[in-house]
Amino acid sequence: MPGEFELEINGTPFRIEARGQCSLLDVLRDQLHLTGSKRGCETGECGACTVLLDDAPVCACLVMLGACQGRRVVTIEGLSKGGQLHPLQQAFLDKGAIACGFCTPGMIMAAVALLSSKAPLTRQDIQRGLRGNLCACGAFEAVVEVVEAFSERTQIERDS
Repeated sequence: MPGEFELEINGTPFRIEARGQCSLLDVLRDQLHLTGSKRGCETGECGACTVLLDDAPVCACLVMLGACQGRRVVTIEGLSKGGQLHPLQQAFLDKGAIACGFCTPGMIMAAVALLSSKAPLTRQDIQRGLRGNLCACGAFEAVVEVVEAFSERTQIERDS
């Protein structure tokens, strides 16, 4: 039997009617037409559906809608503001860290969460933080390099 769930998605409050056992990914893609989060393995292994739930990266395929009641969700679509890409999205484009692009939304969302830390990130921190996001076409090293450069730049800006 469907229920009604209230949550915030990309800064907008939503009241969604669905079964509580419905995955967050299904709601995002099928009801709200936010298709940036990709449907990959549906077992939480690939990371293609990564979103931020109360600022923490989660696989939307594993999170049931019922667990989202009253919480905040940010998808890849929610990163851009006023038609401008998030600086990390732009960095991925500028440095060509997108290859086929299927894993890119999940990689970016995991990286945004990782970069929210105030501490400087080592290359190993970045590799570990992105480990749950698989890239089948070989762009992972470019992704790590972009996140590493972005981390260094934002650390310099924080220290200034």
